[in-house]
Amino acid sequence: MRTRSFFIAATFVVLLAAAAGGVYAYDHAREDQIAKGITVGGVDVGGLTEEAARARLRSGVLEPLSKPVVARYGDHRYTLTPERARVGVDIDGSVHEAVKRSRAGNIFERTSRNLQGKAINEDIDLDIVYNRKSVRRLVDRISGSIDRPARDAALGNLDKGSIEPTPSANGLAVRASKLRNQLRRSLLSVEGSRQVKVQTEVVEPKVTTKELASKYPAIVVVSRGSFKLSLYQNLKLTKTYGIAVGQVGLETPAGLYHVQNKAVNPAWTMPNSDWVAPGDRGKVVPGGTAENPLKARWLGIYAGAGIHGTDAVNSIGTAASHGCIRMRIPDVIDLYDRVPVNAPVYIS
Repeated sequence: MRTRSFFIAATFVVLLAAAAGGVYAYDHAREDQIAKGITVGGVDVGGLTEEAARARLRSGVLEPLSKPVVARYGDHRYTLTPERARVGVDIDGSVHEAVKRSRAGNIFERTSRNLQGKAINEDIDLDIVYNRKSVRRLVDRISGSIDRPARDAALGNLDKGSIEPTPSANGLAVRASKLRNQLRRSLLSVEGSRQVKVQTEVVEPKVTTKELASKYPAIVVVSRGSFKLSLYQNLKLTKTYGIAVGQVGLETPAGLYHVQNKAVNPAWTMPNSDWVAPGDRGKVVPGGTAENPLKARWLGIYAGAGIHGTDAVNSIGTAASHGCIRMRIPDVIDLYDRVPVNAPVYIS
């Protein structure tokens, strides 16, 4: 009886050893085979040996990656070749990692999984390297050919009486960060498109034409030679008036000034000038009186000189004043309401 029990136990041990040996032999035979469901960079290498996986990756990866990437903008094309980008792929390392993942678990887990045909379903990233500077250089080149700075609205040379404004204009800029990412993804993709579309964005000016115009609600330009006063509102000529200017020796001062003060029916302080009797100098003449030459309105511009109304209508169109700019009374009333304090006044 004891002999029979020993025989049974010995037989079981032998069978167990044979089964273990079979499991080991089965597992050992598959040590360079990649498990089902494993992909490398999207390329299916499941069930392949290392050598077969390398061959498949070379055709499925190296061929797509050897094609240039093209950035399109309208009719323009900008090309980045893999050689210039120094694209490199570690296929051996990727296959080695695939085999390593396939050998996960102990010998019995691997054998059971393989015998049942179960898949691991893992994607291993391709170890692809490239030169980042080459991508940046291409983006810089594209930006250099497309970018257009915004133009701020600017007034003409007011010191020389030029009112004509330079209008504002929108600029254009390549969305450089987005383009770099697009190029990188396309350059390293084995399945995606090898073309990217260059995207741009509008660059707005800091000062628009409308904003510039609102900054200058009124500008007065005086031409002593033609005896004309021109009013610009929001940088557009709106009205021209006839005027009188300073006579010889008492010329209206030329240059760029600003309206310093305004008054309705202003009082007049007789100046300390040779053409005023010594006894009258400093005398104040009330506004609105017949003796007051500053009729209806006053816009002071410089050292006692200003723009005012006159009842000496026959002086309009001549050099007749003592330095001020004379206007017909209806004209000066009309001008007064249109021109604020601090408005520029250019006299030529």
